[in-house]
Amino acid sequence: MKLDIKKIREDFPILSTRIYGKPLIYLDNGATTQKPKCVVEEIENVYYTTNANVHRGVHHLSQQATDLAEDARNVVQSFVNAKHNHEVIFTKGTTESINLVAHSFCQQFCSEGDEIIISAMEHHANIVPWQLQESIRGIKLRVVPINEKGELKLDELKKLISPKTRLISVTYVSNVLGTINPVDEIIEIAHKRNIPVLIDAAQAVQHLEVDVQKLDCDFLVFSAHKLYGPTGVGVLYGKEELLNKMPPYQGGGEMIGTVSFKGTTFNELPFKFEAGTPNYVDVIATATAIKYIKNIGLDSIKAYEDELLQYCTDELTKIDGLRIYGTSVHKSSVISFLVNNIHHYDMGMLLDKMGIAVRTGHHCAQPLMEELGVEGTVRASFAFYNTKEEIDILVAGIKRVVTMFAN
Repeated sequence: MKLDIKKIREDFPILSTRIYGKPLIYLDNGATTQKPKCVVEEIENVYYTTNANVHRGVHHLSQQATDLAEDARNVVQSFVNAKHNHEVIFTKGTTESINLVAHSFCQQFCSEGDEIIISAMEHHANIVPWQLQESIRGIKLRVVPINEKGELKLDELKKLISPKTRLISVTYVSNVLGTINPVDEIIEIAHKRNIPVLIDAAQAVQHLEVDVQKLDCDFLVFSAHKLYGPTGVGVLYGKEELLNKMPPYQGGGEMIGTVSFKGTTFNELPFKFEAGTPNYVDVIATATAIKYIKNIGLDSIKAYEDELLQYCTDELTKIDGLRIYGTSVHKSSVISFLVNNIHHYDMGMLLDKMGIAVRTGHHCAQPLMEELGVEGTVRASFAFYNTKEEIDILVAGIKRVVTMFAN
């Protein structure tokens, strides 16, 4: 189905903003997406009509808020096709979801000398939590290298797997390179050796259909704010069997069965991993965001964003001295680049003066930058509300910066 981009853009009032007197060209969607009116209105509506702490009250508002929050869990379950709704754990974001798994999984299943495999293209959120476990439990990290196109070397992955491998944790889509990793193949390789797999889908669920049962991944994590939803909400999907074996990540209210000074028993899934008052208002709004994009259709979104990606790639490659990092055939909505010897910060700041919002720096992927031999890049990342006309303005802006530096 062809998207009505003009109508879609009307759902995002911020896109009509002017920056330094120029129309906003928002190309920083990999960092966070803008929010449709229905999501913001849902947050306001819950606070004004239904606000009460969930799971804890017998009064009407509390029960109403609880029903909405648990309905949101069902929406997420359907969105990723989890087998059970209690396999959906709400967190603060992708980062907390990975930290939860790193802490609880390693506590239950890892001993000194055991190994976790990640890749060279991981976000810091899928590196640092495992490094913390290195210092706490004496585990070791193994890193899958990439080739010159920014693709994982699966042959090297196979070589890294050993009897001490306890988990493989990889990104679905690189936030720098845009590479769509063959996670189904990675999972198949791992499961042949009875090794569970965590998929970081922070850059995937807003662009691709994700089915955890079809993938057969053991864990999958993502954030609402990259999915046109509110900040401060994330999702951890985990297979019931593993989650039941893992100890709680945090202690407090809600995650308990009984508490006494002699000892504590823990609640059942999913509440065992949801200590304290949850961010239930934004959880409810997350469901609204998911319904919004499902109504548009992820297949249509992917097709249109692929068109934008190809168009932008074609136009950028016409600029002398411009280098694109990440040239895999299988890419999604991200282009990272440098031009000549122009510093990425200079390029980003000058584009900003033209109303063009891009991301600059290491993109929370410093090991990858070291692998690429650069300090940082400029990153343009697309959403389904972007247009080819905006890409033309980006390309013209880059050319203008190049001319400024040439002079």
